[in-house]
Amino acid sequence: MLPSPPGSLAEVLRYFFRLGCIAFGGPAAHIAIMRRELVNERRWLTDQDLVDLLGVTNLIPGPNSTEMTMHLGAMRAGWRGLWLAGLAFILPAILIVTALAWAYVEYGSTPAGEGIILGIQPFILAVIIQAIWGLRGAAFRGYETLFLGAVVVALALLGANEILLLLGAGAVMLFVSAAIWLLTGHSRRSLPPLPKAGQPLNRIRGPFRRRDLAFLPFPVPWPAVPFAATTPAAYSLLELFLAFLKIGAVLYGSGYVLLAFMQSEFVDSRGWLTQQQLIDAIAVGQFTPGPLFTSAAFAGYVIDGLPGALAASAGIFLPSFIFVTLTHPLVPRLRRSRWAAPFLDGVNVAALALMAVVTFQLAGEVLEGWYTISLFFIAAAVLIRFNPNSAWLVLAGIAAGLLHAAVT
Repeated sequence: MLPSPPGSLAEVLRYFFRLGCIAFGGPAAHIAIMRRELVNERRWLTDQDLVDLLGVTNLIPGPNSTEMTMHLGAMRAGWRGLWLAGLAFILPAILIVTALAWAYVEYGSTPAGEGIILGIQPFILAVIIQAIWGLRGAAFRGYETLFLGAVVVALALLGANEILLLLGAGAVMLFVSAAIWLLTGHSRRSLPPLPKAGQPLNRIRGPFRRRDLAFLPFPVPWPAVPFAATTPAAYSLLELFLAFLKIGAVLYGSGYVLLAFMQSEFVDSRGWLTQQQLIDAIAVGQFTPGPLFTSAAFAGYVIDGLPGALAASAGIFLPSFIFVTLTHPLVPRLRRSRWAAPFLDGVNVAALALMAVVTFQLAGEVLEGWYTISLFFIAAAVLIRFNPNSAWLVLAGIAAGLLHAAVT
């Protein structure tokens, strides 16, 4: 990994707090924006650096885009930058979700975010597609990687486990590299690379992990009566913290997985939440900026008010901070290692292939009517022609969604 010019903690704080305020659309959009602004505009790192970080974050539990902010903060301002970047990124979402949880408890309802989702998703889809195209050169280094990516796509469409695909792709590339070295005496990197198909499209690229995509139908049927944030029987704040800590330490996968974990812990086992409250918590996490993990703040507030929201948020995010602190120093060593580098290459190929699969699935969900299809093509044209600031893209999506809601 190439060294980045040192930056200040204030710079890290300003950038990632701003990103946290506009980070709608899930990890694909979050990381695409980071790549656009930090690779192309500010040049904190290179394409290869970002792809390597993507591979590493896919191998550890937790919200990938949040973990990427930590890695980038560490590259810019050391270990303090790591923690500051992560905290700055999740803070806006936690505050917004906690405020919505207060409204939910007091009044029994909270905005469903239907219009926001409808307008933003076509813009985000255009960003992600351009992101995949832009990162192809960093991930696909030869014909063997192209073939491996196609296999990962096929297996993912058949429902194969994401982590097994990532590890398997890494193992395959390690085997291929070892075989080439034994047969030819040359490393895989010295073989002819895959020809590049033209120049990258403009400046928006970024990796993806299937985690925060909207999977619940909107509008969500909000309860008609207020809920009181009452402390359940056999409850302790420490137990709430530890329950979310366990979830944060082991959770891979999509929002369905988070829903299943919270269902088991807080609805079935402890009875601290009702089924409807849990669905509402996940729904709020979907239409607010930042990672879906901020649903924990909503659930914690419903269980025990502000102390519960703080304990739940701290518990679910703490493992990510620890994992990134431990793994960040290893990334450049992996890239320099003769044997670890091919494994990382395979993981990177699988990560980009998984990004393509979920983008295809997202397109099927988003592009359903003339309005969203029109927004998508408008967004693509604007991105290619004008390359606007990311904040304007998000605001345009919100405005388009609210306009549609107002006239229908």
